[in-house]
Amino acid sequence: MKEIGVQKTALDSAALKENIALSMADVLTYNSSVFVKSFGRATLSTVAFRGTSPGHTQVTWNGMRINSPMLGMTDFSTIPAYFIDRATLLHGTSSVNESGGGLGGLVSLATQPSDTQGFKAQYTQGVGSFRTFDEYARVSYADSVWSVTTRAVCSSSPNDYPYINHDKKLNIYDDDRNIIGQYYPRERNRSGAYRDIHLLQEAYYNAGHGNRLGANVWYVNSNRELPMLSTDYGYEADFENRQREQTLRALLSWDRRRSSHRTSLKAGYIYTYMAYDYRREAAKDVWTTMTRSRSNVNSLFARADGEWSPAPTLYLTATTSAYNHHVRSRDKDIILTDGTIGHLGYDRSRLELSGALSAKWQPTQRVGLSLVTRAESYGSTIAPIIPALFADVVIIPDINLMVRGSMSRNYRFPSLNDMYFLPGGNPDLRPEQGFTYDCGTSMMLSRGATTLSGSVTWFDSRIDDWILWLPATRGFFSPRNVKSVHSYGIEAKGALSLNLPHRWMVDLNGTFAWTPSINVGTPLSDADRSVGKQLPYVPLRAASLTARVGWRSWAILYKWSHYSERFTMSSNDTSLTGTLPPYFMNNVTLEKGFTTRLADLQIKFAVNNLLNEDYVTVLSRPMPGINFELFLSILPKF
Repeated sequence: MKEIGVQKTALDSAALKENIALSMADVLTYNSSVFVKSFGRATLSTVAFRGTSPGHTQVTWNGMRINSPMLGMTDFSTIPAYFIDRATLLHGTSSVNESGGGLGGLVSLATQPSDTQGFKAQYTQGVGSFRTFDEYARVSYADSVWSVTTRAVCSSSPNDYPYINHDKKLNIYDDDRNIIGQYYPRERNRSGAYRDIHLLQEAYYNAGHGNRLGANVWYVNSNRELPMLSTDYGYEADFENRQREQTLRALLSWDRRRSSHRTSLKAGYIYTYMAYDYRREAAKDVWTTMTRSRSNVNSLFARADGEWSPAPTLYLTATTSAYNHHVRSRDKDIILTDGTIGHLGYDRSRLELSGALSAKWQPTQRVGLSLVTRAESYGSTIAPIIPALFADVVIIPDINLMVRGSMSRNYRFPSLNDMYFLPGGNPDLRPEQGFTYDCGTSMMLSRGATTLSGSVTWFDSRIDDWILWLPATRGFFSPRNVKSVHSYGIEAKGALSLNLPHRWMVDLNGTFAWTPSINVGTPLSDADRSVGKQLPYVPLRAASLTARVGWRSWAILYKWSHYSERFTMSSNDTSLTGTLPPYFMNNVTLEKGFTTRLADLQIKFAVNNLLNEDYVTVLSRPMPGINFELFLSILPKF
């Protein structure tokens, strides 16, 4: 009953645990219909649902929202897939069940206690192209009372992959220095080295009588260079463009379960230190600093949930949460006109409150209805009530053919950078607001060793007061509520699973999305050509396919994804660099398992970008061609 009318995508554990080199950005690219926008290998990767922006995607980890309060979005390249045990995407209206602000949707990430008792360990070493090294270790112990798990991931690479630079042309000369031709040069990714370290410690205590206590601590230490653009003619040694991050996420939880009700309390803390330096060597050993940014973010979190089923046909829930963010952001010092030293940045706190009530009713075995009302506030601003209505009807029980529908209103608050960034922040911004409607059908057929499932959903969303950073009269950018966006389209997914004789196994999963996302606002000036056009960096079509074939201890996995043409300008101008060409991506992995008396072993060999395609997902940020990875996993037997 909790899922009445909900449009969601649940990722299976095989996708999450495919290999240790994958981030959640990689997993979502090949296993969902959302758009993953990547600035390159091991650089910023964001996720957007249904033609919205990354800031319209809410992300939770074990129930605690982890979106940056400064930027409003989440970098999925910094989330190792091996640190996630359960991942679920809630599309559109369905996100209201968990959180407000998800005008596009919500990504729910979670960990869980060890599922086997006793000691358990795993070590995986990965070696890849471009001198890439990935290491993963996990040690866990579980009995009837305790479950304790420690995980660690370390990834590093010079990341100097070669590519064909389509943004430059070099001349070919004859003996008389006449130009007789041109060609695109082959270059290497410059200043793209990275080193990421993740540590995750978890402990769960079963206190008996349905009570469980939990503690989760996740530490991130990242040191990344930001690669030079393909249009940059400078020398790598003349620049330093580096981002460093340290993040600590800590969470305490208490769950109490009874036959007809459940209670949950959570308290958490997030600390993030972010440093960004951009320097240039103006003369030998003389460096000039253009940007020196330092940010400290402290967030306190508390949440209470209650669930009660007074009758078999009725299910009631209540939830309330609070976040208190404090951000201190500083750029390099500047000398003011009176000769004193000033600072660019801000030092602000904000309290965010949210509460929701829901009632789910199943008047007959085939009909389900759900009503959710959510209230939210940030600072002294209170958003109007957020209502959401869900319904589903089972048409043919034998194949679980179901029709679902939902509608909701939603709001997203401006980020702290939107309001207070210096120079340019606008504290008078209004919340973005939108209406979303879903309607779709799904089915599942299971016959013996065959399982077939699929769904098709039509959605329609309108977002007003869209926040956009625009040039101001004083020479810098400032955010304004200027745009209205109409996003609509189709999401489809299907899966087929076969368990065949002689231990053969076949799994197929596919997704498709058609997403027009149109600016329907008022032109800002006579020269504004963006109205009626597709939003920049939103593909009209996106598709993915994974196929896995297994036989005994052998398995082969094929992954395919496609994004259609994306515009880089709001006017959809196709001249010069106005578009990014469509591309198709193909990856293949072959794996073999071995069993010995002391340990289980697994060897994987992966080929990424199998057809060596030249492609970019962001302008002037080339991606690697064909590359290889080899993984060895050891699971000792205790």
